[in-house]
Amino acid sequence: MRADNMYIYLDGIKLYAYHGVLPQENKVGAEYTVSLRLKTDFSRAAAQDELEGTVNYADVFAAVKEEMDIPSRLLEHVIHRIARHLFDRFPSIVEIKIALFKQNPPMGADCQQVGVEATYLR
Repeated sequence: MRADNMYIYLDGIKLYAYHGVLPQENKVGAEYTVSLRLKTDFSRAAAQDELEGTVNYADVFAAVKEEMDIPSRLLEHVIHRIARHLFDRFPSIVEIKIALFKQNPPMGADCQQVGVEATYLR
């Protein structure tokens, strides 16, 4: 048996961070939601029931949190940094789909969230 297109998901990670163009956003901060889909070959881990041979999602979360803790003006820049960090730290990841949403953005409109999404390939 052979599996194809294996993905690890971290969906709806909630973090508090200080991203934004407005000075108020960098002082007050906001709630954010991050979702990831990581393409990797975890067939060895699936067959042997061992953590080696897969990507540890706790380590992925730590890498995402580390990047989210660095204030940036643009969400586009944040997801680029997260993807670069994950590719550098986890060589078995070949594709990353990432979405980042700011909750209740300060833009004078009744809007639940705004965000960006991209798919990065190694």
